[in-house]
Amino acid sequence: MFKILRSAELAPNIYEMVVEHPRLAAKALPGHFVIVMPEEGGERIPLTIADFDRQAGTITLVIMAVGTSTMKLVKLKPGTNLYAFIGPLGVESDIEDFGTVIMVAGGVGTAPVFPIARGLKEKGNRVITIQGARNKDLLFWTDKLAGVSDSHIITTDDGSAGRKGLVTEPLRELLESGKDKIGCVYMIGPAIMMKFCSQVVKPFGVRSVASLNSIMIDGTGMCGGCRVKIGNDTKFTCVDGPEFDASQIDWDVLLARQKMYCEEEKCSLNRYKNLSNI
Repeated sequence: MFKILRSAELAPNIYEMVVEHPRLAAKALPGHFVIVMPEEGGERIPLTIADFDRQAGTITLVIMAVGTSTMKLVKLKPGTNLYAFIGPLGVESDIEDFGTVIMVAGGVGTAPVFPIARGLKEKGNRVITIQGARNKDLLFWTDKLAGVSDSHIITTDDGSAGRKGLVTEPLRELLESGKDKIGCVYMIGPAIMMKFCSQVVKPFGVRSVASLNSIMIDGTGMCGGCRVKIGNDTKFTCVDGPEFDASQIDWDVLLARQKMYCEEEKCSLNRYKNLSNI
């Protein structure tokens, strides 16, 4: 029912998967996510849509294989089917004419940044993209991201590609320069990266949006597992997000909740590796 058409490794442990799903492709918008199950009885894996092609009826996902379920997912071969592929879920991105927009993409966050940057570019915005990774080997989709950007800046922690340093450095420079009136800053990547990006943006009074990757179970707002603190309110990432005002997110609560099942995840992965002889 949900046939995998293509699957390829983009970077170490980062895979691109193209899945046939015409009905989902017809409804998908930037910012939406899906829930995927590689097998019956398996974990429900939330993944932000990285690309969609309405004419071809396909959805593109980018998956970082870090745990048992994602490792099972990326091992599926083209021609095989996913057990479940549900979406589009969540609230789509606010695509409007902000003037100039900065898109900050950290690591695998490059994938969900792409359709948002493309949508903002099509809306008439000037798009400045900052793409960061630990090293050059972990960079992917640089050409795709540059293709929807007026300016594309690459940073790596070790200086092996682009400029050496963190994404927060060019972000601060762009905001301080005053050369462009920045209407909005989008940030997608590791939670700790988004936390520090939001701290950089906040003093400038610029609208900032972060797409959260909180723990999620059912994806319908029923379980409450993905709850996050936004200002004085409790929100559910699956139905109220995944995008929120970055200046209002309680990042410390989010980071703490992301670590809740680290021990269980480690045990599951060790067991899977032992059984699979990985």
